[in-house]
Amino acid sequence: MANGKYNFNWSVLFKWALLLLIVSIAAGTLSAIFLSSLNWVTDLRESHRWLIYLLPLAGLAIGLVYHHSGKNVERGNNLVFDTIHNPKAVIPFKMLPLVLGGTLITHLFGGSAGREGTALQMSASAADQLHKPFKLTSGERSILLIAGLSAGFASVFGTPLAGAIFGIEVLLLRKFPLKAIVPSLIAAYLGAFVTELWGVGHTHYHIAEIPSLSIKGMGFGILAGVLFGLSAVLFVKSTHYISRFSKLISYAPLRPLIGGVLVVLAFLLLNSTKYLGLGVPEILKSFEEPSLPQDFLLKILLTAITLGFGFKGGEVTPLFFIGATLGSALSLILPLPVGLLAGMGFVAVFSAAAKTPVACCFMAIELFGISCGIYVGIACIVAYLVSGRQGIYNFPENQTPRHFLFGSFALFS
Repeated sequence: MANGKYNFNWSVLFKWALLLLIVSIAAGTLSAIFLSSLNWVTDLRESHRWLIYLLPLAGLAIGLVYHHSGKNVERGNNLVFDTIHNPKAVIPFKMLPLVLGGTLITHLFGGSAGREGTALQMSASAADQLHKPFKLTSGERSILLIAGLSAGFASVFGTPLAGAIFGIEVLLLRKFPLKAIVPSLIAAYLGAFVTELWGVGHTHYHIAEIPSLSIKGMGFGILAGVLFGLSAVLFVKSTHYISRFSKLISYAPLRPLIGGVLVVLAFLLLNSTKYLGLGVPEILKSFEEPSLPQDFLLKILLTAITLGFGFKGGEVTPLFFIGATLGSALSLILPLPVGLLAGMGFVAVFSAAAKTPVACCFMAIELFGISCGIYVGIACIVAYLVSGRQGIYNFPENQTPRHFLFGSFALFS
């Protein structure tokens, strides 16, 4: 401050406005391309189901590409998180085409995977290329990467507020730069807006009936939250153990080949494609009528095999499937509406697996409306606490759910 007036650095403001604009346009455009391509390959697979039998060969191709050209980016999301907290080498730009191509191939041939991981990695990889041209410090680079994560998440799911909070909350267990909050919010909203400008829509969900809040209803919500948390633990442990088992195969490219064989065998035994790909039709159906009790278990198994053996994609949409179908099935024994239980499970299982209860509460409000807020909040927090340290991302061993949860709410209070 000089002569009683604050000195405002317009050059810094302009630099960050330009950086956030570039990252948001890149994230929104990449998500639009990705979502459109994903819809196309899904439709192609459903109309030509013989493609599923080629999944082992597709897995071998993915394995070979990553073995020879992508070893330094195969850690995916965890590489991005580590770079944010300890910026060293720039995230290689090749992460973007590799994860995009790998994910589309996985879905084209019937792998059970999601899309969040791909969106996050594409956005972060694109954002980190600005490090040298703009001569960013390590702190500025971390902030830009967090904004990229928020923009990627928001644009691929159409939930900007949840995307901004996700980019903050998923990193809160470690040292988090508070200066990243505003850039994350701006990038998330701009990224989602850019995707909409490209004419790419998102899935809309509807909860038909939400009962008045009561002690009895809250009790059933807590019980459902416990089951959602346990299902998240089952998913995380299944994926972890299958991944460890796959590493017994010394030649890495053979892992997705064998995983592909297992998925094809499951497809033949089940004689159904409902557990392959994203599974969005089944998620939508779960809001309207009770799902089969085994649906969530079979999705856990096939997704754990797909990702554990080295196929590409994300975990979040499968977690939506797992939670929604479990909640829908619980409507057969719990006196809560099927749509409400499906919506609670949709976000609560993700909350428990990703350790992001605050982002998931806001996601539910953006997707389903604010009237479900209390029920969803109960389910998300209970599921999160029940799941303990078990998560889909690598978190420090010395952090407990209690510390993290209180830290999360303290940040937004």
